[in-house]
Amino acid sequence: MRKKIVAGNWKMNNTLEEGVVLAGQINDLVEKTELNGVDVVIGTPFIHLTEVNKIVSDKIGVAAQNCADEVSGAYTGEISASMIKSTGSKYVILGHSERREYYGETSEKLVKKVALSLANGLTPIFCFGEVLGERQSEKHFDVVKTQIAEGLFNLSAEEFGKIVLAYEPVWAIGTGVTASSAQAQEMHAFIRKTVAAQYGQEVADNTSILYGGSCKPSNAKELFENADVDGGLIGGASLNAEDFMGIITAF
Repeated sequence: MRKKIVAGNWKMNNTLEEGVVLAGQINDLVEKTELNGVDVVIGTPFIHLTEVNKIVSDKIGVAAQNCADEVSGAYTGEISASMIKSTGSKYVILGHSERREYYGETSEKLVKKVALSLANGLTPIFCFGEVLGERQSEKHFDVVKTQIAEGLFNLSAEEFGKIVLAYEPVWAIGTGVTASSAQAQEMHAFIRKTVAAQYGQEVADNTSILYGGSCKPSNAKELFENADVDGGLIGGASLNAEDFMGIITAF
């Protein structure tokens, strides 16, 4: 039985003080709510990880938004998977479209990051998705299949079973445009079929696939009702505790 997951990605927002306040607000709401089996994750900036882990209950998993592709050493400004693990964090977001676009993250780097994350007991939330031009030219299925294959299909079935997938229609991130419920289901079903072809139906059926494109309280229920949409990777709406909880309770 695959997990239902709602994960917030704060991106580069909130001072440490603001982040602690927001995490506390989310934690208070989660503690008062029957989650119905939904796993809640908040992805904070690196400087927040230790403090946020101190104040949230075990009902909330904390995620870093990236990690280095090296174990340790002379890599000024980088944060290793082992450092993330030492803060008490359980997840790491990898391959986000903004990392791919703005910082030139390649599949080769992501292969290393995934391996280091798994070696340190972190659960990668592996992101992928097409830009507007690729969808308009009907290359979106090929783009998604290639990103998954290049980044993850070096893993064994056992290792792959520890991955959470997050589909990001890049054209719907921060634009206010959301893929229709039918478009989301179509792509998520394709992703599950792609995983099944590589690892078998059982692995595919147990893989959580999150939707990561402008999900908010007003459309979350419709998106989550799809058979192959197992939750969301939430951007802007995760910066408001009430909005984030509205998405969590959409299940």
